[in-house]
Amino acid sequence: MSTTPEQIDLWRAAKSEHQNLEFKEAKTQSDNRKLYKYCVAIANEGGGHFLLGIVDQPPRPVVGTAAFNDPVDMAAKLFTAIGFRVDIEEVAHPDGRVVVFHIPSRPKGTAYAYDGAYLMRVGEELRPMTEEQLRKIFAEGQPDWLEAFAKEGLSGQDVVQLLDTQTFFDLLKLPYPTDQAGVLEKLTSERLIEKRDDGFAIRNMAAILLAKNLSEFEMVFRKAPRVVVYANDSKLETTSDLTGTKGYAVGFQGLVRYIMTQLPQNEVIKEALRRESKLVPEVVIRELVANALIHQDSSEGGTSPMVEIYPKRVEISNPGEPIVPVERFIDGYQSRNEKLADLMRRFGICEEKSSGVDRVVEAAEALQLPAPDFIVGFRRITVIIFGQRPFRKMDRKDRIRACYQHCVLQYVLRQQMTNESLRRRFGLSEGSSNAASQVIKATMKQNLVKLDPDAPNSRKFARYLPIWA
Repeated sequence: MSTTPEQIDLWRAAKSEHQNLEFKEAKTQSDNRKLYKYCVAIANEGGGHFLLGIVDQPPRPVVGTAAFNDPVDMAAKLFTAIGFRVDIEEVAHPDGRVVVFHIPSRPKGTAYAYDGAYLMRVGEELRPMTEEQLRKIFAEGQPDWLEAFAKEGLSGQDVVQLLDTQTFFDLLKLPYPTDQAGVLEKLTSERLIEKRDDGFAIRNMAAILLAKNLSEFEMVFRKAPRVVVYANDSKLETTSDLTGTKGYAVGFQGLVRYIMTQLPQNEVIKEALRRESKLVPEVVIRELVANALIHQDSSEGGTSPMVEIYPKRVEISNPGEPIVPVERFIDGYQSRNEKLADLMRRFGICEEKSSGVDRVVEAAEALQLPAPDFIVGFRRITVIIFGQRPFRKMDRKDRIRACYQHCVLQYVLRQQMTNESLRRRFGLSEGSSNAASQVIKATMKQNLVKLDPDAPNSRKFARYLPIWA
């Protein structure tokens, strides 16, 4: 192992530190305990490099370090303290001595701990891993829940009776085979069923998507979507509570239709005419329900996607913690269940290209609804959609959330937020530019948006970007 000064300079030129790269000045010495923690955290994040003798702020000058003059002895201490080998290298950079710790990745299915804490990096801090992250690590190498088998030892006729194969072919826009063998061959090629010596086995993914009746599959039934309607703004009085019985794909249209029938009506006055409209538009319900079904953590037992309907809001939730940060839901995409998402896309139920949340935010803006609120709870993600509420009745949090989401949506559309675009989003007149400016200023104070440095230096013509852009 031989790290060159040129490699050191390449690391220094990185846009920022990250989970796999850390710099510390440490001109004279370094805290051993902190070093041990960083090694554990970086190993848990996939391995990387920890460099001493470099200032951790750009342009990251090399200042040299006198720490750890005996790398061999320090490597032995590290191994004793943390239980795995870290190679330590001294590099003679033209600007000073740099010490590089080459930290390996943790083994698959294993997480490292120090002083009883399984550590990870969060920004500049070291924090204990969440229970969710640890469960994912310990589950590595185990079969995917969707790939496991829901029922085994079945005849071909059993498979056709349990799964809605007609709807499966209809959704794929394929002609239904002329014989049962053709049906089973297609299901096998999609890895929904498997042919064995004792008959056919149905995978959980086939059951959760295509079951005629989910109660026939004991391991899958608890993941059936549930719709609860409440009489008022609390959970104390329930007017209806229904759990779905069909697989997600075959029952999706019926599920959306049922939710729409349960939504309260809004009275809207437009162009001096009164008309009734649903609390939330169907496109929003469709996209968020599809997201909840597809992106749930299927390893979570005893819990399912839920739609909870209140007089003035709808809450749609699914088990698991997000794998994309909440603030990047609009522009980012990563599927937790790639095979499930792929099939749902081919069925025409979702688009596997990060357009779902975009559509929801766009619909909220078009109808001038409060911005949706994405909340991460205990092993659960909830999206709250609110009914009609004019700007004057929105509180500070509502306005800031709407401003940030509008800014991100504009960025995704290759446009930029301005005072004028935000006024349009809130339905404000040209004379309300000061109100829009106050919202933008409050959002900037929350470190969510920033001025475009290339825009004119004028409040009227100022343009704004998401803080991370």
